Amino acid sequence: MKLFECAHSRTGDKGDISNISVIAYDPKDFEHLVRHVTAEKVRAHFEGIVKGDVVRYEIQSIGALNFVMQSALGGGVTRSLALDPHGKCLASALMAMEIPDRAA
Repeated sequence: MKLFECAHSRTGDKGDISNISVIAYDPKDFEHLVRHVTAEKVRAHFEGIVKGDVVRYEIQSIGALNFVMQSALGGGVTRSLALDPHGKCLASALMAMEIPDRAA
């Protein structure tokens, strides 16, 4: 299944750091996200885009995961020639990531 089937996302940036939150639609799906949306999988999903570390933070009270990705925006808004220097499309790209079905 695609990640967007059980979660939505928000993103932000500071310099060359992208911050993406993955928020479960249903709190019952949070543990499924914890198991299958790891920092390593997110790093692999953004191979070639994210050059630095990816750190995951769990916010169980709101059913969310927060990923902080270093060296992710081509130097940051004022230095990047990218069409999306803020990295807003990274959230959409992450929502397309394949994860196992909830029954798995």
